[in-house]
Amino acid sequence: MKYKILGNTGLKVSELCLGTMTFGGKGYWTAIGQLPQEPVDELVKRSVDAGINFIDTANVYSEGLSEEMTGKAIRNLGLKRDDLVIATKVRGKMSEGPNGFWSYP
Repeated sequence: MKYKILGNTGLKVSELCLGTMTFGGKGYWTAIGQLPQEPVDELVKRSVDAGINFIDTANVYSEGLSEEMTGKAIRNLGLKRDDLVIATKVRGKMSEGPNGFWSYP
């Protein structure tokens, strides 16, 4: 695996990034992917074994379930969190109010 320095942070990230948009499958996101936890664990393991240390997720993927499943995979596999770079997007609208649930049309 080849690695690049992320901006001027000093972090070395794999040139390939594991995307997690298909993890879970809740709400609107069922049309994109519905991977349950066991296949998520397998995919994360294969990715890390191949040298990927960069994982991309977002708060809106499966209404937050993708982030939860990513964290569970890291725990289930006994991976060191400090060995991974987790990028998450947080601008996705999750609710009308400050803490409420927002559903897709």
